[in-house]
Amino acid sequence: MEKFGKAQSFTRLEDVRFLKGEGRYIDDVAPENAYFGYFLRSQVAHGTIAELGLDDARDLDGVHLILTADDLEAAGVALDMWSLRMTNVDGTKGAAPKRPPLAKGKVRFVGEAVAFIVADSIDVAKDAAEMIELDIDELDPHLEIAPGGPLVHDDVPDNLAYDFGIGDRDATETAIADAAHVVTCEVADTRVAAVSMEPRGAYAEPIENGRMHFAFSGQGVWGPKGQIAKALGMDEDDLKVTTPDVGGGFGMKGQMYPEYIVLVHAARVLNHPVRWIADRSESLLTDNAGRALTHTATLAFDTDFRITAYKVESLSDLGAYNGQFGQGIQAQLFSRVLTGVYDIQTAWLNTKGVYTNTVQVDAYRGAGRPEAIYLLETMMDRAARALGIDPWDIRRRNFIAPDAFPYDTIVGETYDVGEFNKVLSRVADEADLQGYAKRHEDSEKAGKLRGIGLCYYIESILGSPEEDATLEFTEDGRALLYVGTQSNGQGHETVYAKFLSDQTGIPVDRIEIVQGDSDRIARGGGTGGSRSVTVQNNVTLQTVAKVVEGFSAFLAEVEEVAVEDVSFDDEVFRIKGSNLTPTMLDAAALAKAKGRDDLLRTTETAKLPARSFPNGAHVAEVEVDPETGVTRLDRYTVTDDFGNMINPLLVEGQVHGGVVQGMGQLMMEQLVTDEDGQVLTASFMDYAVPRADNTPFMKFTTEPVPSTANVMGMKGCGEAGTVGSMAAIGNAITDALWQRGVRDPQMPYTPLRVWQMLRDAE
Repeated sequence: MEKFGKAQSFTRLEDVRFLKGEGRYIDDVAPENAYFGYFLRSQVAHGTIAELGLDDARDLDGVHLILTADDLEAAGVALDMWSLRMTNVDGTKGAAPKRPPLAKGKVRFVGEAVAFIVADSIDVAKDAAEMIELDIDELDPHLEIAPGGPLVHDDVPDNLAYDFGIGDRDATETAIADAAHVVTCEVADTRVAAVSMEPRGAYAEPIENGRMHFAFSGQGVWGPKGQIAKALGMDEDDLKVTTPDVGGGFGMKGQMYPEYIVLVHAARVLNHPVRWIADRSESLLTDNAGRALTHTATLAFDTDFRITAYKVESLSDLGAYNGQFGQGIQAQLFSRVLTGVYDIQTAWLNTKGVYTNTVQVDAYRGAGRPEAIYLLETMMDRAARALGIDPWDIRRRNFIAPDAFPYDTIVGETYDVGEFNKVLSRVADEADLQGYAKRHEDSEKAGKLRGIGLCYYIESILGSPEEDATLEFTEDGRALLYVGTQSNGQGHETVYAKFLSDQTGIPVDRIEIVQGDSDRIARGGGTGGSRSVTVQNNVTLQTVAKVVEGFSAFLAEVEEVAVEDVSFDDEVFRIKGSNLTPTMLDAAALAKAKGRDDLLRTTETAKLPARSFPNGAHVAEVEVDPETGVTRLDRYTVTDDFGNMINPLLVEGQVHGGVVQGMGQLMMEQLVTDEDGQVLTASFMDYAVPRADNTPFMKFTTEPVPSTANVMGMKGCGEAGTVGSMAAIGNAITDALWQRGVRDPQMPYTPLRVWQMLRDAE
């Protein structure tokens, strides 16, 4: 690890300014003279727009502009947004109903934007919105996660967005029919909100040479740059996109939203800065939601309890339109880890996506992999109960053996390495599995139900395997590292600076990380799918190697020695026959003095040869009060295999955050609508999120098996906590409730639902 990171914990550099209140978020950096934007939104889930009267609102003092879909169309703005489309089982493409930036003729979910008001203040904009005469003839909404019902889009029969399949359907059915044991279950995965600390927000402003500048709270600037430019008919060179500090993204901020297109157009029309920041209720209504699907799954076993087949039939809720990646989340991304860590040779996944009159569903921390692992690990526990076998043992019997790697899964993924039994044994010790019986007995004496749950997860790193990096040396003796990823709370500034320091000897406090500026960085893959640190550090290594090569040749020329007589030991250059030991910053200063500016900025591109596959075991213990239904997450233990780690402290923090988000979904979070499509959870009065007082301390350890998919041996960690936590907590609660006869527990395990399940079981 000397060459590829010291693997030492290092506290976050950016936290100093955050703790001092010096973070610079969208609302902090928006131009002071900017007008304020406000979206008039539909208050019904489904209906045709009968009237949209704007005259009084447009005449209000302080109102500068009101835009509708007709105004956008007249200006040549594209009334359709790009989205991924899956290939159906019959070879056709998934549905592609148009999604206009502002509703045209019809509204399809509560919160859909109908008009955009720009005014001197947010209060004036809101007053103008109240003066708009919006009359909507309501239609019956389609809210069920199932084909059929009232059509959300007239050109999409049965509301069926896609019908995706992967695996061998016939072989799977045959194996199930011939199996010694078959277990079938229905499992739900509820709709949740990302609830980032900083809501979505953006501003747009005209800048020099007729260009536009768009700044937003997001996860990468290059995708929005191309999409906004295309929608507005702009040359991409005429649009600069930046991202300042971001207060949480979780995948939800990784997609294009209609507000951004409208905002830039408004600023162009007015030739004046315009800002928009969502409030919390607006976010809960309009941010892309996560999960929202149901499964019927079947596991088949032989007489030795080894899996012979796995069949999954899923229905996925897309909301009213295709999100940018919505069709792919529960299809392609779900399939990446369909069979988990088990040696399953026969499987079939069929997932159908349906449109409903609700807000879109798209990427949320893990994007398909938490859903796949939650289902599979729930099934493993249910199978163990049905077959009378220990849940830890049934997993061990089915693990892919260490000597089977590299292992090709039935969906075309290649797992590079894995020692799953080793990790499982470690977590058993760390969780004090032997002491569980005593803890269970103590809970019983206290009148509580205690349960223990296990999940062994694996996830696939997503996103582009290619990334760029530029290393630049400044006149004042600093080093700038330009990166193509975007931090939204993970600590990238610390990780990248420390990694670069480890490879070059440049002091951390002399390194600046440059991110989130499309003018300063030509391209990048952004942040998502746990890709950032692995791909960015990989290309940083190659950039450093190129810099060392250039400086070595330069120093050889200056000292009049052969280039092979110059070496670099990650801290200083050494020149054979000389006692000179210039640092990299010394070499840069000398190159500047000698007029060799060509050595002061180096850009490299690197591509990982394959994906890495983080994996690990989560063990949860819960205590349920049968009288009230209140469930307490009492103990939580994680042993992960992240390969070689650059900064274990930050890795542990990422796992903690992921576990808490998984806990939130399992125990308290759910976006709920009534029978008319009205959102009942549009504030924190009604939408619960985890807090410190219901989050346990977590024990975190690692059993690293270095990846062979990158030279550093790393595996991503950003989403792993969520991928593993959902099933661990769900299985623990199931274990507790099973003792009182509950046989079909489903999330979310709120006190009322747990109490009701217990009463029903009685």
